[in-house]
Amino acid sequence: MSAETFPSSTPAPSSRPAPSSNSAPPQDKTQAAGASAPGGATCGVGVIGLGTMGAPMAGHMLAAGLDVHVHARRPAASAALAEAGATAHPTAAALAARCSVVVLVVPDLPDVEALLGGPDGLLAVVDHPLVIVISSTVSPEGVRQLGARLDAETRGLVQVVDAPISGGERGAIAGTLAIMVGGRDHDVALAWPALQACGNPAHLGPIGAGQVAKACNQMIVAATVLALSEASIVAERAGLDVQALFDLLGTGLAGSQVLEQKKHALVTHEHPPSGPAKFMVKDLRFATAEARAGGTVTPQLDVLSEVFIALTEAGLGEQDVAVVQTYVQNLRLP
Repeated sequence: MSAETFPSSTPAPSSRPAPSSNSAPPQDKTQAAGASAPGGATCGVGVIGLGTMGAPMAGHMLAAGLDVHVHARRPAASAALAEAGATAHPTAAALAARCSVVVLVVPDLPDVEALLGGPDGLLAVVDHPLVIVISSTVSPEGVRQLGARLDAETRGLVQVVDAPISGGERGAIAGTLAIMVGGRDHDVALAWPALQACGNPAHLGPIGAGQVAKACNQMIVAATVLALSEASIVAERAGLDVQALFDLLGTGLAGSQVLEQKKHALVTHEHPPSGPAKFMVKDLRFATAEARAGGTVTPQLDVLSEVFIALTEAGLGEQDVAVVQTYVQNLRLP
């Protein structure tokens, strides 16, 4: 969710690995979004939030043959997608009128709420069933409450599916995102073609399940990035070749996608804005809330939260999450 750009290097979905067997779509005979519908029924898929993640996701949906509709605050953000075949709309309301599924890739629930209300919002004219897919990382309880509220306010016409994503900008461009899905089978089935075009979705349970999974994901990512940052500093100060070290570690038990994606940044100490580290503060807060609700003690999560709050307060929050290396490097023993 950084600058609204459309990477020109987005490959066709056919270049992606086949989805794993545990990611089969829920069985539902309802018309899926983006497919041809008889009688002129609304079945387009909309995407709002055309940033680092959302723009390539919309590109993959187009490449999969879906009827894609987009909206952006800045028309320039949707220009490349429109040229590729998407239909651009001036408002969220105009987009919703043409879609049965709308995927939101915005930072948090307040951003989602801002898109819902008002004369230009998604709910301005609710005259057909609509599934709103929240691919942001948000509070599990917050998304549950939102789903219940919209269901009640629209007499069941509007349903919410939570489908947060993991894999970073690289995964979004390659179409290999891990997509953690929560919601009713009927609603998830409608959204499935759009999600499958972007990577590897897995339906994990009712609404909120996707956000719980993403909270767990962020706990692991934050811990791994912090461990790699500390290790890089220890190795560098001891005179080791950090590139050679990470290349070696990648072939053993310490190997991970986080290591592969972040090792260049950690070797070069370059952390340009991509996935801003400040977002990890809210992500870990959501994880803490869910852990506390379940009575789980989280000693590592507590430390991680303190570290990312501190680095954000130190003015490093706008840089990539691997900037935790800079924060650690600046610390001094008492």
